[in-house]
Amino acid sequence: MTDLTARRARVLGPRMTTFYREPVEIVRGEGVWLWDAGGRAYLDAYNNVPHVGHGHPRVVEAVADQLATLNTHSRYLHEGIVAYGERLTGRLGEGLDVLTMVCTGSEANDIALRMGWAATGKTGLIGTDATYHGNTHLVSQFSSGRTPIGGRVDWVRRVPAPDSLRPLGGSAEAQAEAFAAGVARAIDELEAAGHGFAALILDPFFANEGFPDLPPGFMAPTQAVVRAAGGLVIADEVQPGFGRTGGHFWGHERIGLVPDIVTMGKPMGNGYPVAGVVTRGEIVEAFRRDFGYFNTFAGTPVAAAAASAVLNVIEAEGLQANAAEVGTHLLAGLRALDHPRIADVRGAGLFVGVEFTEPGGLEPAPEFTAEAVERMRERGVLMHRIGRGGNILKIRPPMVFSRENAELLVATLGEVLEGMD
Repeated sequence: MTDLTARRARVLGPRMTTFYREPVEIVRGEGVWLWDAGGRAYLDAYNNVPHVGHGHPRVVEAVADQLATLNTHSRYLHEGIVAYGERLTGRLGEGLDVLTMVCTGSEANDIALRMGWAATGKTGLIGTDATYHGNTHLVSQFSSGRTPIGGRVDWVRRVPAPDSLRPLGGSAEAQAEAFAAGVARAIDELEAAGHGFAALILDPFFANEGFPDLPPGFMAPTQAVVRAAGGLVIADEVQPGFGRTGGHFWGHERIGLVPDIVTMGKPMGNGYPVAGVVTRGEIVEAFRRDFGYFNTFAGTPVAAAAASAVLNVIEAEGLQANAAEVGTHLLAGLRALDHPRIADVRGAGLFVGVEFTEPGGLEPAPEFTAEAVERMRERGVLMHRIGRGGNILKIRPPMVFSRENAELLVATLGEVLEGMD
């Protein structure tokens, strides 16, 4: 392991991060399990890339068969690509019926923002102040992790994100209007600066913000503000989409948001690099008029085969219902844990977490949370942390996670917390 770590650092360069103090050399995956080079098994409670499970045989077979038959770009006609587009858009309403396939969620969000420019003729964009939407130059302007070289551009505004324990406006009841007021102020600033307002982009589950508990209809005041200003709403479904939250196939359905553009990524192909943007025909027309777009590796027959297989598995194995049932069981188990630093347990479906604070207050406890993550890894359970303060355990396993897996996770976390002050 030491030799591999040194070789990796040399050939991949400095600051190439790994998870955990002692990096894990993963050599195989199946379902919700990963195995390291020494043969040790780890329960994967973190990765949403293998949405229907690591190495799912139906996805593997679909990719292999199509790759052996044909793989070329989308400037040729191909039944599989069109059929997938019809099937995917059939799961969306509100006139969202045109699919643009890309390779990554970063590309999807980049294109969605440029669609906002083209459709409105304005350049002002808004996101939250604790978010992440990808790695391109454009979407990196929203990321809370680090300031882009040269500073943030003037045509992007970042508004305060909602929070469960520290709600905007001082209370849960006031938070929806307070969030909308923040968006309204940002719109006014963009208009005053001469940029105008094109679009608001957000993850409707507010995943990176710490997935606060928000009621259905929370976004209604904000949506009214955006519509009145002539802007678009972009829903980034890379994390909550494809049944992850259990009760709904899309995160925006769960919160009652009606987006103009929906982006999706990692879970779409179960590890095969496929992502997408779905919107209305007139928005795509404006985008292609102003920008043009072609991507050699997006929308290929193999990409469509992988994505179609994922939908097949979600439907055939009832994975959305599984997320709802197992997620409820997991939340109940986590809420039964007793520790003075547990401030909140929340989530939906198979996306849940535990927020840790300093005892008796609301001050985030990031070091404690980081140590809990490390100790869980030592006991064979993989998870990570998230949130503005880095103090929320992030539990987001493959959708085939079972009740027994949930019980193992809860029991292990209970053991870990017993040994921590």
